Amino acid sequence: MYGVLMKDSYAGYRILLVHAHPDDETINNGATMALYASRGAQVTLVTCTRGEEGEVLVPGLSHLASSQEDGLGAHREIELANAMSALGVSDYRFLGNFRDSGMMGTDPNNRPDVFWQADLDSAAKLLVDIIEEIKPHILITYDEIGGYGHPDHIKAHLVAMRASQLSEWQIQKIYWNTMPKSVIAAGIKAMKEVGSDFFGTDDVDDIAFAKDDSFVTTLIDGNDYVDAKMAAMKAHETQIALDGPFFALSNNLGLQIWGHEYYTLVHGEKASPYDSEGRESDLTSGITL
Repeated sequence: MYGVLMKDSYAGYRILLVHAHPDDETINNGATMALYASRGAQVTLVTCTRGEEGEVLVPGLSHLASSQEDGLGAHREIELANAMSALGVSDYRFLGNFRDSGMMGTDPNNRPDVFWQADLDSAAKLLVDIIEEIKPHILITYDEIGGYGHPDHIKAHLVAMRASQLSEWQIQKIYWNTMPKSVIAAGIKAMKEVGSDFFGTDDVDDIAFAKDDSFVTTLIDGNDYVDAKMAAMKAHETQIALDGPFFALSNNLGLQIWGHEYYTLVHGEKASPYDSEGRESDLTSGITL
């Protein structure tokens, strides 16, 4: 009965997410996307590259590596489609035809066709067209360092923020993905218990994407949608190994580790309802339809 009552509770709200590569959306926002989509909101995902430079974690798919005429990018398009099906999101698009930039200082990063090398305003105007088409109330993207410094993440942040300035449509609330130190610290401990040095350090302060908990303005409880998120993660088979650290975290901390997703509100006003720590519990709070 609860699911029936909640089905259309977010009808009329429009949420736009801007991510760098296929799989970023699921890891960062999968539960959020599934929650709002299932309850009637229009959820649109814009992915800026096809992830041609991603590391292939499945030996049987190693032939898709970036040296093989970008076959990985085409395969990751299929993975993204399968992940969006799992999350219940039907509107997902690529921002033009920008190629994955690879990491800073690598040869791919210097190619003229990669996202990092794209003219900022030209790329932003592609996103402006989407913004003015769908008229989102809410925009979600990365922080100014792209979470951990990947050039495509940084560029996605720059493009999203620039597009929000250039567009005639006024987005009411803009959020950046955030991962609080307390959660990372728990993850480090859990991985150590299974013999993994996935984080590469015992000190949470060494991890670029770990933010002080005070940065969290908003916590979305998507525990009811963890199964959908896990299915979407499994759909990104070249990037997320079933026996890898993400699923080890789940085994050690419980599936709820993926149900809570954290945000920093950087544009717009916080609004109730709040949780016991004063954090928003609904992205749409305070939005005028």
